Parts: sequence; C-alpha cells; structure tokens
Amino acid sequence: MYLEIVSPEATLFKNEVDSVIMPGPSGEFQMLNNHAAIVSILTAGVIKIQASKQVEIDLEQLHPKVTPASNDKRSLTLTIDSGTVEMNNNKAIILVD
Repeated sequence: MYLEIVSPEATLFKNEVDSVIMPGPSGEFQMLNNHAAIVSILTAGVIKIQASKQVEIDLEQLHPKVTPASNDKRSLTLTIDSGTVEMNNNKAIILVD
C-alpha cells in the first residue's frame, strides 16, 4: 500500500509500505496491504511503519521526526500527539499534529 504522512509544516513520509500500526482511541490498530476503506482519529502515541522489502528507504530524505526503528532501514517510527487517517484504494493518508 502507499502511505503518506503529512503535518501542517511538511510531508513527513511517502512510500510504499507493507504495514502501519497506529494509536487509535481504542488502542493500537494495524493496516496492511488492501485494507478496507477506513477513516479514524488517532491519539497520542507512536506510528510504526514497516516498509516494503523491495523498497530501500533513503534516510537522508526523511523528515527529522521520522526515525529508523532498526538497522534494516525498513522499520520506522513517528511519535504523534494526535491526527487522522484515511485509507481508500490501497492508499493511506495520515494527517498528524
């Protein structure tokens, strides 16, 4: 799926990913490739991104708020205060504060 994370200041991340785990009002939830359409609010917590094995993430192009979670450069995290997510047609857009 294609994931884009946007803040009022900048686009923080955009790339093909395998999965993303987000903090929702009822706890963490995960979206995988071809997830059903959804719109949800996000609460304070950590967004965990697992990038596709075929895509090598260029860490120099990442926004400073997005940090590698491991040495393989495919697992990333982003701490947020709140936000919203929309998933439709295998594209997820996360708006964060």
